[in-house]
Amino acid sequence: MNPTNFSLQSQAHFVLLHVQSPAASASFYRQILAAEPVEASPTFAMFALAPGLMLGLWARDTVAPASAGQGGSSELAFVQDSAAAVDAVHAAWVARGVVILQAPSAMDFGYTFTASDPDGHRLRVFAPGAA
Repeated sequence: MNPTNFSLQSQAHFVLLHVQSPAASASFYRQILAAEPVEASPTFAMFALAPGLMLGLWARDTVAPASAGQGGSSELAFVQDSAAAVDAVHAAWVARGVVILQAPSAMDFGYTFTASDPDGHRLRVFAPGAA
C-alpha cells in the first residue's frame, strides 16, 4: 500500500472499552442502544454505532498488552438534536436503572446529562448549543 494514498477516514473505526464482563456490558448497551451486538464471544462484544463507527467491549483480563485503565476517566458521547431529546433519553435510561452521574443541565456547550455503564465508563448525552 502506498502510504500517501491511505486515509484513516475511509476505514471503520472502533472505540474499545475494557470491561469486566463483555456479556454484562453487552446486556447494558443492548438496552441503551436498542440494538443487538453485531459480534459476541466470551471475551468480546461489538455494536455498530454509526456507519464506520463500532463500539467494542473487550474483557479487561484478556487485553494485550495488559490494560491498566479503569472506567470514569473518559466519556463516550451521544449527540441529540434538542434538549427535549436529551430529556427523553434521560427518562428512558432512568427507567432502565442506568446510573446517572449528572442530571440534565445547561452547560456552556449545550444541554447535557452524564451516566455510567457497569464498569464506570462515562456516557454523555447532549444537544450542542441547546439550553
